[in-house]
Amino acid sequence: MSKRTSNISGWPDEGVIFPVTSIDVRVSGEPHPYFHSHTAEIATNWEREVAANPALFDGRMLLMRSLEKRDGGISGECHIVPFSAFLLWRKTRPAGAALHLFGLPVIVSSDAAVIAIRMGQHTANPGRVYCAAGSLDPDDIRGGYCDIDGNMAREVLEETGLSLSDASNISGFHGLRGQDVVTLFRAYHFAETAAELIALIDAHIAADPEPEIDAALAIRTANPGQHPYPPFMPPVLEWVFNTIR
Repeated sequence: MSKRTSNISGWPDEGVIFPVTSIDVRVSGEPHPYFHSHTAEIATNWEREVAANPALFDGRMLLMRSLEKRDGGISGECHIVPFSAFLLWRKTRPAGAALHLFGLPVIVSSDAAVIAIRMGQHTANPGRVYCAAGSLDPDDIRGGYCDIDGNMAREVLEETGLSLSDASNISGFHGLRGQDVVTLFRAYHFAETAAELIALIDAHIAADPEPEIDAALAIRTANPGQHPYPPFMPPVLEWVFNTIR
């Protein structure tokens, strides 16, 4: 096990996609050890971040402390932290300090395109292209545990106006990890074509007074150089296209 991933156990190698049969991540009421020990650095970095991008908002989100993969399922513990704590952790990634886990709903059109979004320049991920998704936050807690499906449905509706409940077919969960980030994704197959889905999203963007995204894109290849993707997107795209063809 690498030193970097000392708070993660039982996992395949980084970049390897694997099926996930259950997700059981408990939300602790205690402060995250990383936040507790880096309060001053977090505040200083946040001042710099806001000076560069005044549109940033220091809301609350869920940051993992430890994760385990056993018998096909994922379990672990997370804590509520301010977004400013996540930004500093993402920038520095001290070994064993924390993990980021999030759900990625992969929308697939009837003509076999993956529908992605491009984040607006005012966001924390300006210009990045990936499937509509967002970090877990306190609205995604159900009975003291993380609700990944609820998070994905909420994020897609907020960002695109689409309802995941309208999907005609939904795959099981799969996951991959890399650089202390765990991506849990599943494919949502829609009856609409890529052009029809993009038209719906474009209308949602136009009607939203504060949209997070500035465009919807139809992706038909796993070429990692096609767009400015985050690291998790190319392997997910390759898996999806190999599955639907």
